[in-house]
Amino acid sequence: MAHRLSFRPSLTLKGRKFFGPLRGWAGKPVHPPLTDIPIAAYVLAAAFDVISAIWKTATWSQEMFHAAGWVMIGGAVVSLGAALTGYWDWLKSTPKGTQVRRTVNAHAWTMLTVTALVLIDIALRIGAWDDASTPVGIAVLSVVIAGLVALGATIGGTLVFDYGFNVRTAGDHPAYHPSEVDLLPGQKPPPAA
Repeated sequence: MAHRLSFRPSLTLKGRKFFGPLRGWAGKPVHPPLTDIPIAAYVLAAAFDVISAIWKTATWSQEMFHAAGWVMIGGAVVSLGAALTGYWDWLKSTPKGTQVRRTVNAHAWTMLTVTALVLIDIALRIGAWDDASTPVGIAVLSVVIAGLVALGATIGGTLVFDYGFNVRTAGDHPAYHPSEVDLLPGQKPPPAA
């Protein structure tokens, strides 16, 4: 019977080249998983703020404002790790004068702008913490942050999915060949029958 699921090759680090704690292993970079939390946090914060600003008289409006604040702070904390690992990838993996380097630069500047706006948002939010709902200016800023983080994520996605940046595979990798056997990193495929 053919296998329907394959977990072990995805989860093993054995056989993968280690590039250091800031870059991770071949096929398992550290930066991409760290980006998921800030992206989701900033989009959720914007949604909570818009809901709070629209329904200002609702009893739960202040709770939505506070939830957006905590989510924004959590995203900012994790974004420090994403920025550090992203910088290290930029430093070690992008040759000067290439389209990849220019695209990474666009991604980095977009995300640094997001981070600056997030810090401003948090400062404004702390000053308005006792308000009954999200002030309109903070809600607008949160929506701008969500839009910019989506733009930055799109540019980052272009690096991975269009350019194969830091992706350690090719179209003729044995994982794409029909087989009943899972291959671990570094393992050679069995001879064809």
